[in-house]
Amino acid sequence: MWTKDLFKVEKPVIALLHLRAMPGDPLFGGEDTMESVIQKAREELTALQDGGVDGILIANEFSLPYEKQVSYVTVAAMGCIVGELKKEIRVPFGVNIVSNPIATIDLAAATGADFVRSTFTGAYIGENGITDTNIPATLRRKKELGLKNLKLLFKVNPESDTYLAERSLEKITKSIIFHCFPDALCVSGSSAGSETDSGLMERVKKVSGETPVFCNTGCTKENIVEKLEQCDGACIGTAFKKDGKFSNYVEKERVKEIMDIVKEYRKNIGAAAPSSRS
Repeated sequence: MWTKDLFKVEKPVIALLHLRAMPGDPLFGGEDTMESVIQKAREELTALQDGGVDGILIANEFSLPYEKQVSYVTVAAMGCIVGELKKEIRVPFGVNIVSNPIATIDLAAATGADFVRSTFTGAYIGENGITDTNIPATLRRKKELGLKNLKLLFKVNPESDTYLAERSLEKITKSIIFHCFPDALCVSGSSAGSETDSGLMERVKKVSGETPVFCNTGCTKENIVEKLEQCDGACIGTAFKKDGKFSNYVEKERVKEIMDIVKEYRKNIGAAAPSSRS
């Protein structure tokens, strides 16, 4: 499985590095500067890596509300931040411009990211109105930019919005795999930090074949083993922050506490049976 080749472990944990609001974002103001955003990102990167995570996904989580067509200043700011941090990144890293798959691919090309995560497929309705993705254009952009080694993590279900047409999760999963060539599938809860329904993950895993499945939201120290039992990896953001709150900053101690549980779990699965996913 490619996840072990890249992250060097079974069932990797990808930590979310949630960038604070940047120039142009409604939440950017007061004493905020690009320098302060970079400094906070650097501090959180250090806490995540020193806490033992397997990978980092850098995302503009505080660019609320998310734009359908991302502003140039947001892409420029993220490129600047990743450029400032890159020499300090010691693990495989990815990028995500929320709700903007093609811009995410472009940012990956500019920064040398190993992977990306996005809502690459489907049409949804929510507070931003109707969102219609364009996977043909996204995959063609990846091809044009020569990013043959870039891994794409597809969100199977949107975190906050609803599909415009009702289709079973199994049908959606099979269609994504057949038509869109995902490198991994991410199953989410209703929002960042919300627990992913174990039943949903089980349903996706049953029809995913050789495609890895990640638990995309809501992993905590209490449920991380249960979630990893049902999937091939996890994306964790909120649980690594003080008091497990989205708006707070990452704490190394919380990261280490969860990662110690994960590492112990890996020892047990390794002892139980040799992995066939190498």
